Amino acid sequence: MSVVICAERVRRLTRDGYIIGYMAVLSPQKLGRNLLVFIEVKLDRTTADVFDTFAAAVKRSDDVMECHMVAGGFDYLVKARVAGMEAYRQFLSEVILPLPGVRETHTYAVMEEVKAGSALPV
Repeated sequence: MSVVICAERVRRLTRDGYIIGYMAVLSPQKLGRNLLVFIEVKLDRTTADVFDTFAAAVKRSDDVMECHMVAGGFDYLVKARVAGMEAYRQFLSEVILPLPGVRETHTYAVMEEVKAGSALPV
């Protein structure tokens, strides 16, 4: 495929909404963010104001990579990257636990990233 054809295809996919952005994949180790954690968050109230407050707080945190409201036994699944366990404890106590409505959390520290990425099959 020629460069011109490829560039036109990328423009078309962007225009049609298939490509929604571009990003660089950075090394967590080089940036001093060696610990990857997943946190299940259970709320004591599931009201619009609690959801809004929680969402606003995690959006402000540089440590949060992803946050998803989920169906099931808890309300949110948070993916965060921090320097280490001490930084995680500080993040948990200063960002997550003080939020109104947070009843319970369960943390899963990642020992090995077996498959990581955000590419979708096309």
